[in-house]
Amino acid sequence: MTGPAGTAQLVLLYGGAAARVASRGRTKGGVADATERPVFVVGSPRSGTSFMAGCLGELPGFVDLGEVAPLKVSLRELAGLPEQEAAMRLRRTLERVRRLGLVRRLRAVEQTPETSFALAAALRAYPQSKVVHMVRDGRDVVCSLLAKGWLAEQRGGVDDVGLPYGAHARPWVEPERVAEFEGASEARRAAWAWRRYLSAVRAAAPGALEVRYEELAADPGATAALIAGHIDADVEPLAQALRAVHGESVGRWRRDLTADQLAEVEAEAGPLLRELGYA
Repeated sequence: MTGPAGTAQLVLLYGGAAARVASRGRTKGGVADATERPVFVVGSPRSGTSFMAGCLGELPGFVDLGEVAPLKVSLRELAGLPEQEAAMRLRRTLERVRRLGLVRRLRAVEQTPETSFALAAALRAYPQSKVVHMVRDGRDVVCSLLAKGWLAEQRGGVDDVGLPYGAHARPWVEPERVAEFEGASEARRAAWAWRRYLSAVRAAAPGALEVRYEELAADPGATAALIAGHIDADVEPLAQALRAVHGESVGRWRRDLTADQLAEVEAEAGPLLRELGYA
């Protein structure tokens, strides 16, 4: 998204941020501190990334950038670039968004799930950044993805940046398994997505704070304390925001997935489910 038209779109997308954050205050260390210490909220789609980023973005001194469209549309290309070049481009995009959104004095919270596959570049671009990795039971993620239908064979349409839905292989599918992915069941493709996103974050950011959705739902206060310590934020407003978590979705796979669908999930992601304790 470049040139005058792209700039106009960015202003429309982020220009309202100033009104939303006018009374929120500034980060303690000023512009330089705000610039160098963004928070990347990453993880598989439908793992609670949007909820978490929204909660963090309401904290004093922070702003949720949402899913940054100019970054999202370029992430496939960034993932294939040398890390240093990808880092420079990623930083240039985010700083442009912050500038046009008039939020340079606030710490950015970036929540594009596909950043999971360019996370090493993001950490190189911002060495002082923090990563919050949302981890949710892969079987519940599969339920949610099936409900959305984003990976369904007959699904038409495009997402918010014009990328098509459907059963076609995404960039995160192993090249040697493209045909297998496109011929798999929708449940298996959903489990595949969960496995690839989660594994990418773990490989790129071993120092990330892993936040289990199930633990968040069970005890928002304890989770708030962990996150606040990790990102250097106030505990109480975060705990209050996190209490809005939808805990009723925990374990929905028991009622929503058929035996055949569970077998497909197990075949694709069973080892990782067990490694994470989702027996």
